[in-house]
Amino acid sequence: MNRLLTIMLLFCLTLSIGSARAEGSQGVKVIVIDAGHGGYFPGARYGGYAEKNINLQMALKLGQMIEKNMPQIKVVYTRTTEKHFSENLRSDLQARADIANKAGGDLFISIHANAHRNTGIRGVETLIMGESELETSENEAILFANNKEEFLDMSDQGTAAIVRAHIQNMQFTYGEYSEVMARLVQKHYSNLGRTNRGIRKQPLRVLYATDMPSILTEIGFMSNSAELKYITSEKGQNELVTALYKAVRDYVEHVRGSVLKENGEQETVEQPKPAPKPAPEPEQKKIQPKPQPKPEAEKSKSAVRYTVQVMASKTAVSTKDARFGSYKGKVRQVRAEGSFSYKYCVGDFADRKSAQATVATVRKTFPQAFVIAVKDGKVVTNK
Repeated sequence: MNRLLTIMLLFCLTLSIGSARAEGSQGVKVIVIDAGHGGYFPGARYGGYAEKNINLQMALKLGQMIEKNMPQIKVVYTRTTEKHFSENLRSDLQARADIANKAGGDLFISIHANAHRNTGIRGVETLIMGESELETSENEAILFANNKEEFLDMSDQGTAAIVRAHIQNMQFTYGEYSEVMARLVQKHYSNLGRTNRGIRKQPLRVLYATDMPSILTEIGFMSNSAELKYITSEKGQNELVTALYKAVRDYVEHVRGSVLKENGEQETVEQPKPAPKPAPEPEQKKIQPKPQPKPEAEKSKSAVRYTVQVMASKTAVSTKDARFGSYKGKVRQVRAEGSFSYKYCVGDFADRKSAQATVATVRKTFPQAFVIAVKDGKVVTNK
């Protein structure tokens, strides 16, 4: 029970922070690069090579390429040396996510190498947070060389319920962006002629705990001798890093375009100055009627109210959408600044204390629910 409560508290905190950050998103400013494994956790080992070292080489090369060609972006590394963050793997993975969240990352890229019992299997794949019957059944078969603790225990009903609620919410927040990045990575891998194993959804701890669009990319199978030779060679690593860099470049442009579109902005184009308008004819001074006091009902309408936010989306969603569960048809939409400008809420309260009293009930369906202030159908900050 304590374990379940801890997971729920962390989940609520992460999503609350995420919603706040999403409102101010203006594009990609910080990219966090995670070299998977390290120290006590070497990952896969084949042919005298340890995965942790390959991951670090790739992470440093990718970061340097981004810093050189995209100086407007800050690169943050979870590690730049051969190290671990904790003697416990779960804590080690959480520490990586904590670094990313503290840095205010806009994109998280974790680099790994794959392995399989069948040494003939080869190819590149990219993982995003999620779950399906196929991916769940293949957890052990596809990523057997990695410690099982990297995966959330979906056999535990309590944990599974919270994780699935998180996955559902991600479809309204970072899920789309994670998938866009994953598709771009796989596209540029394919352009190299690598075997494309596609995008996989996996309930991975490090992706679950990061508060931003996140991917984990597998650059090849160490268990395949030909691929091991390629991913440990200078040529192979340089080609793979270039593919990852191109995916980052394209993703940054995609996000920039989305922000401009959502804000109703266009590329700056210098326009000719309009000719001055002729001065208007003088008019006789009109007597303005004295303003009348607003009716009480209208005053109430324009006052700050409080409600419980359950979801956020970058596009409008029907309030009768099945994803609202028992609150289908009972939620209302309010608007806010930023990329995720559509907020879906439950209840209408005159003060924050009254709204807060309802949060516990709402969180039985939406663990990430929290109170926001609203005025005239728009989110009000600092209230």
